[in-house]
Amino acid sequence: MSQKPTLGRIVHYTLNEGDAKAINKRRIDFQAFLSCFSGKSAPGQAGADGHQAHIGNLVEAGQVYPAVVVRVWESSFNSANLQVLLDGNDTYWATSRAEGDQPGTWAWPARV
Repeated sequence: MSQKPTLGRIVHYTLNEGDAKAINKRRIDFQAFLSCFSGKSAPGQAGADGHQAHIGNLVEAGQVYPAVVVRVWESSFNSANLQVLLDGNDTYWATSRAEGDQPGTWAWPARV
């Protein structure tokens, strides 16, 4: 029997096609923004400091990344919301994900 996930624990999350598409879109959209951005703007305006720049390597379904458990759903024994730590400056919010070994699921890291 598997352990119940708890807040703050690190698990391994396997990206699915939808995850990869969403992450890559944010990163490609940021590159497009940079190509047409002409300079600084006032706070609260498009392009002002404080916007999240999604910078990092493109991802593919099936890739595994560490993730922090940020919420556990009591109604589903092993369902949790995760902040997936990507290879870049951003994270990915994977919501209501179950434990498993398929894309779109999380697993406990192997002890070595």
